[in-house]
Amino acid sequence: MAKNGKSADTKQLKSYVDPFRVDGSREFHLKSHKPGEKGDLDKDTAHKIIDANRGRLRELQEKLYAHDRWSVLLIFQGMDAAGKDSAVEHVMSGINPQGCQVFSFKTPSTKELDHDFMWRTTKCAPERGRIGIFNRSYYEELLIVRVHPEILAKQRIPSELVTKNIWRERFEDISAYEKYLARNGTLILKFFLNVSKDEQRKRFLDRLEEPAKNWKFSLGDIAERKLWDKYQAAYQDLIHHTSAKHAPWMVVPADHKWFARVVISSAIVSAMEKLDLRYPEVDKSDADALKKVREALVKEEQEEARSSKAKKASKS
Repeated sequence: MAKNGKSADTKQLKSYVDPFRVDGSREFHLKSHKPGEKGDLDKDTAHKIIDANRGRLRELQEKLYAHDRWSVLLIFQGMDAAGKDSAVEHVMSGINPQGCQVFSFKTPSTKELDHDFMWRTTKCAPERGRIGIFNRSYYEELLIVRVHPEILAKQRIPSELVTKNIWRERFEDISAYEKYLARNGTLILKFFLNVSKDEQRKRFLDRLEEPAKNWKFSLGDIAERKLWDKYQAAYQDLIHHTSAKHAPWMVVPADHKWFARVVISSAIVSAMEKLDLRYPEVDKSDADALKKVREALVKEEQEEARSSKAKKASKS
């Protein structure tokens, strides 16, 4: 178990990452990943791991920002009520907001439809030294647009380019883009929050029964639920075609939110620790200048203390 605010040891982290990592090195079958998986982990222990990972992530983010070479892109996808918002909130709650950017992608605007399908996300890619979070992403083009072909018809693409190969072409485009980002110093981690249909129903009912959660519910959610099997087939296809060692998917069991957060936080910490992030070293000339500044500040502090002491003595 983690101690002194540090993350869990490497072996323990791997046990919460490796079983759920899909990087193209072996066959992928979504049906073999169980949404209710939680191993032998109990909830109390899980919260301790999450807290430790949160502390370690805070340290890693500070180094990432100071190092200013790498950037991190975290992509969250999942069915409605899978827990994307709460996962981002809980896992990333301890980091400095100045070094983190969060973007949620809804229905494309008219302006966005006047560009290529990745334009609106490309312009939000994280800068060096920062963590970028996409709550939904360009993968919506391989999900909602694929399940609803009528949306594709509204995207103003020349009709001769909309062929039976368009989904394979978009797999290729996204894969090429992620390889490009990786080659330019972006660490990419993609999370599919794999919630079961039964658990989704429970969460929908919870939203309907609690007035404070009513705003989270949309009648459109029920319409999309009826297309569950089509979405599962779309996720199977996109994860199979876009998994790579430089841009792996984490198929996260999401029926237990606390276990999902263990997997997500462990994956982020484990990947960032491999970057070997370091604080910049100060060269000798700067170090000498800093030494002189320190000496001057210490001298100033000592003089103020003597002056204060002398004033007190004169009053007495």
